[in-house]
Amino acid sequence: MASTRMETMNRENSAASNGVTSRGPGLLKEIPAERSIRGLIRRECWAAAQEIDHQAGLSKELLETHARRILAKLVLTEGYVGWTMVVLSSEFWRDQVAAVPHERRLLLLPPDSETSFAELRAQASQLGLTIATTESSTAIMEILFSGTIDAIVGVASLDILEKAIDKILLVGMPALAVPLLSTSDEPPMFDADWVQDMLHVGPAQQPNTSNRYRTLLQTARSLFEPVELARLLPRQRSGPSLAEVNGAGASGLDPLAATETIAHDFLALGGKYARPFITLAAYDALTESDSLPDAVRRVALSIESFHKASLVHDDIEDSDDFRYGRPSLHRAHGLPTAINVGDYMIGLGYSLVSRESAALGSAVVGDILEILSDAHLRLSEGQGAELLWRDARNKQLTPQEALEIYSLKTSPAFEAALLSGLRCAGSLENLQKPLQQFCEHLGIAFQILNDLKDWQGDQDNKLGVGLDTLGGRPTVLWALALEGLSPEFHEELLSLAESQADAEKKILRVRELYQSAGVFDKAADLVRAHQAQAEAIAGQIAPESLQRLLHYLLEIVLDRASALPSATAQ
Repeated sequence: MASTRMETMNRENSAASNGVTSRGPGLLKEIPAERSIRGLIRRECWAAAQEIDHQAGLSKELLETHARRILAKLVLTEGYVGWTMVVLSSEFWRDQVAAVPHERRLLLLPPDSETSFAELRAQASQLGLTIATTESSTAIMEILFSGTIDAIVGVASLDILEKAIDKILLVGMPALAVPLLSTSDEPPMFDADWVQDMLHVGPAQQPNTSNRYRTLLQTARSLFEPVELARLLPRQRSGPSLAEVNGAGASGLDPLAATETIAHDFLALGGKYARPFITLAAYDALTESDSLPDAVRRVALSIESFHKASLVHDDIEDSDDFRYGRPSLHRAHGLPTAINVGDYMIGLGYSLVSRESAALGSAVVGDILEILSDAHLRLSEGQGAELLWRDARNKQLTPQEALEIYSLKTSPAFEAALLSGLRCAGSLENLQKPLQQFCEHLGIAFQILNDLKDWQGDQDNKLGVGLDTLGGRPTVLWALALEGLSPEFHEELLSLAESQADAEKKILRVRELYQSAGVFDKAADLVRAHQAQAEAIAGQIAPESLQRLLHYLLEIVLDRASALPSATAQ
């Protein structure tokens, strides 16, 4: 209920200057009305808290100094100083509170909170917390000096929390607090998920985000359902859909509407929608928003549009007959039409972003377009390197060369999805470089897993085993084999690249050579190495919500790592 009321308040105040609404008599006691602004400040408070010397302790002057720096960095009004000090103090004490057992924590709630905070009181009682109200300062001090309490958590007005900072610093007791968004409404408004995070914080009880990720994944998939896709991406041309022409194919379509129709159909077809999920989840990680603006949804749509365009062109370049268990687009509609539809989907991807200047701001849109165009160029360079190697007579390839191709061909897609979502939420600043490195390791590990999967076949796309070898594609498996084989078998492997021998016999012999060179085990080790490097980078990322997302991406994108031993079974 609190979250719903918060959304109402945000809508009512969306027209306020800078999203600011004065909530107190002082000039420095304003509360950010918009959830996205509160999330950005909290992120910066988390980062600032890591830099403060915990041995030296905390002072009110130090809190104010850091709060002003954070607001200056985010170009926000100094009216948020008091609110930022409270949030920064909480982030400073978070680890200490987490280490305190629930039964030695004190929960402070506003007066007359029996009804409006009934559910929170029940949860706190079940966890074993002591509960008191902020109006009884004498009783609170008695509790604090009783020796039974080692940490404080609380929900209160900004005025009360600011006054409490002095006492908390004096007592030296770690404390977490969530300021009320309003004291005039009944029931009071607050960030409900922040309160839950505060109540349950602990080494063994980190915030449970799995449900949130599942919801975001469902949201990403729902973008491509007919009704939602039509709402976010209305058709510009009239005419029947592919389903409505009842199997007649492109010949049954209005010629002027055919390209758009085929593109929309393919955009909604199949896939895990991992890339649009990454965009939505990245935005959510920084804003912790209760809703996703349509502008962000369209940016996620653009990411999938670029991805699907690349699949159309890849299927042509690799002469693949199936995609998502159906004939590939060039098999279904002809080569010229497929090329044109792929080009159309690239234009559609850029258009989806460029139209959102009013909602996101021209600077944000410009940065996202730069992110997307840079990724597009590098993906094309990687694909071009692969094609040139495939068509060359010299099939020599080192593992480093293969990994460089992977870095160009695969990593930029993850990078574009992640950075675009984050840029929708705020400034990238110091995040961009480490996240690019994270995506590089993630993309390389993902592509090596795809190489290993090639030796299992792909039932979804009706592929056989070893098609990368038959198609003459440069893989790290091939490079590792060339590096590890004796000169005699090295030359035999190179000769197999041009061999016209029976495909089954050819694949069988390549597998034998790979196994003799220990290729599959070496590739699995490379996956683990790049995964470990990505995990190390993720561990240094702030805020914690983004760090959790990066670890989650490693789990879902590299979910096949657990099946590495079977990838090479005969």
